[in-house]
Amino acid sequence: MRTDAVIKKEGFQALSNNLDIVEAERFIVLIKRENFDYTEWRKDLWENMKVEDLSAKAMNHYKTKG
Repeated sequence: MRTDAVIKKEGFQALSNNLDIVEAERFIVLIKRENFDYTEWRKDLWENMKVEDLSAKAMNHYKTKG
């Protein structure tokens, strides 16, 4: 299991790889401002997707992002 420090570091890297610095900071502010419950949010995230489709999408992502 990774430590909190490693998870935070990798999370910030993910943000900076996909957003510029202003957008990354806005994202953090938006998440902190809202009463955001990740567990509840993710329940509906892939609600209409078959497991096979989700697996294929994950495998494709892994192949392209390494």
